[in-house]
Amino acid sequence: MKILTTSKNIIEDLKKINISSSEELIEYLPYRYESFNYTSEDVLKDKERIVILGRLVSNPRSFVHGKLNIITFHFISVNGHFYTCKIFNRPFYMNILDLENQFTIVATFDLSSKSLNVINLKKGEIPPSEQLKAVYHLPSLLNQSVYSNIVKRTLERIDELTGTRIPSYLISKYRLLEHKDALRLVHFPKNTEEISKGLRTLKFEECLEYCFKNKIIREQNKKAIKVINKDIDTNLINQFILSLSYKLTKDQIQAVKEIVLDIKSKNVMYRLLQGDVGTGKTIVGIISLYANFLRGKQGVLLVPTDSLARQHYENVKSILEKYNINIVLLIGGLKEKEKNEIKEKIANGDCDIIVGTHAVFSDDVNYHSLGLAIIDEQHRFGVNQRNTLISKGEDVDLLLMSATPIPRTLALSIYGDLDVSSLITYPGQKHQVVTRVVDYDSDKILSLINYCLNNNRQVFIVCPKISLGDNNQSSEEVYQKFVPIFKDKIALLHGKLPNEEKINILEQFKNNQINIIVSTTIVELGIDIKNAGGMIIYNAKSFGLASLHQLRGRVGRDGEKSYCLLVDHFDVDEDNSRLKFLESCSDGFEISEEDMKRRGPGDFIGLQQSGFPSFNSLNIISDFKMFSIARDEVNYIYSTLDNPSHNYYYQYCKKKIKEDKIVSLID
Repeated sequence: MKILTTSKNIIEDLKKINISSSEELIEYLPYRYESFNYTSEDVLKDKERIVILGRLVSNPRSFVHGKLNIITFHFISVNGHFYTCKIFNRPFYMNILDLENQFTIVATFDLSSKSLNVINLKKGEIPPSEQLKAVYHLPSLLNQSVYSNIVKRTLERIDELTGTRIPSYLISKYRLLEHKDALRLVHFPKNTEEISKGLRTLKFEECLEYCFKNKIIREQNKKAIKVINKDIDTNLINQFILSLSYKLTKDQIQAVKEIVLDIKSKNVMYRLLQGDVGTGKTIVGIISLYANFLRGKQGVLLVPTDSLARQHYENVKSILEKYNINIVLLIGGLKEKEKNEIKEKIANGDCDIIVGTHAVFSDDVNYHSLGLAIIDEQHRFGVNQRNTLISKGEDVDLLLMSATPIPRTLALSIYGDLDVSSLITYPGQKHQVVTRVVDYDSDKILSLINYCLNNNRQVFIVCPKISLGDNNQSSEEVYQKFVPIFKDKIALLHGKLPNEEKINILEQFKNNQINIIVSTTIVELGIDIKNAGGMIIYNAKSFGLASLHQLRGRVGRDGEKSYCLLVDHFDVDEDNSRLKFLESCSDGFEISEEDMKRRGPGDFIGLQQSGFPSFNSLNIISDFKMFSIARDEVNYIYSTLDNPSHNYYYQYCKKKIKEDKIVSLID
């Protein structure tokens, strides 16, 4: 159904936020609310946001100061308080302001001068029913009021657009609203209680649908029966583990058992292996590839970057070299002739393990007998990419690996269509990384670099952007700052460099020919430099806690005490508790949970960067109990599909799975 507007410009603006229908319009929820409740002016605090009603007592005056357009006027509130007002860079307000009408002003109060920095103003008094306004993430040219009016007009026709989303018994059982009524309260609330009431319904609907779709996919996956031509001799796996130069942790052994049992099972494996940085996911993956080799099948290890693929390839080769296993590397950076030769080997069955990037699921790659697909840094790949890979064989077992751990009970709710294995303990000695939050001009930065160099250790310096002008601490600028001091000991690394140059820099760094690398977050992805003892992260506030922890995990991998500096600028009254949290916490599970607590629904970058599903209204931490309730209801509904209402909901969720392109293993 088309959006209720005749403006082509508005329609084009809405497409920028993925809204192209009336249904999508009303489901796009506010990210915050602006209150226009009038402020009591008896005692005002400095920098306090206030809303007052009154009149201008001087004509507004507009002037330009540098790049600023400033409007000034005097204002007296209905309570008799006098203020000097300033409006910055909103010259259009000169067409609205006059001495005749009352105005509602939203402003920040300056105690020392008794003046107001005006944020917003409206002509006349705002009635109580309109004193709470929804605010949306919109393209810059799309006005909030215009958008709100479109939503209002659309909601007037809500009966044509949407009905009950969940089985009716749940509405009375949990005192929920009809879907259309919940949307009205969330978009146009009269008070905060109405927002909570509307969101409670929308959250439960979203949670139930998510859990039900997981249930459908999981049940479908259970129906995928593998043809087992050759069993796996577990004695050989035990011998392999005993031959390693180090002892596996109990978590690693348990994960190996779960994975091998899945591979031996008649059902297709669909498992997530999650673990903190340094807990040893890679060796578990290699043992899984070896187990798959023992049953006579090909295995593929998919990673997101060429450099990480090369690292894994060398690692897999060195561990499996004495087992007569043919291992190949397939990445985009190879010459065309090399790629064609490798593709021919894959198709003919002349190789057993393939390590590579997106190239491994290209249309022209045909596997002889693909049995196991392992996807490292799984959050970097979409669902369709995963399914493209496993469609390269029949009944392919899938193992997803993630370095963003979350509590097991939460993982079972979020990844309801997966079995979950968790690595919590560290092999050998636990990472000893001292973390400190410092300012840009801290002498600790240079001290750490010199300390590492004097002790023959290496340093990562990470910046979020590449070029000058991106921010005041880009990787190029930091590199230029330090290169006169450290000369040939330092190198610049980022994704825009030619592939051969990147490989050469990493190889020199790995061989300790380069002591310092200034880089973007390209180093976050599993680069293993045992000798690295220092990590310096500029513009640390721009990163999520989980990403900072990932970067911090690049140092101290040899068990020696190492250091991480989180560098940024902090105002005197600025809350830097988020970064300070990392000074005292090194547990990835706790860090991920803290990261999620500090981000609102739909604003967890990491929902996508960390592999979590993104939700419209749900917060996977604060609404966790709702998942437990929803899972129980899903099991009941699924067991009573002879009920027409329950079967209708089942068909609705199956349709949504297809629309969302969530493909089960057997589809």
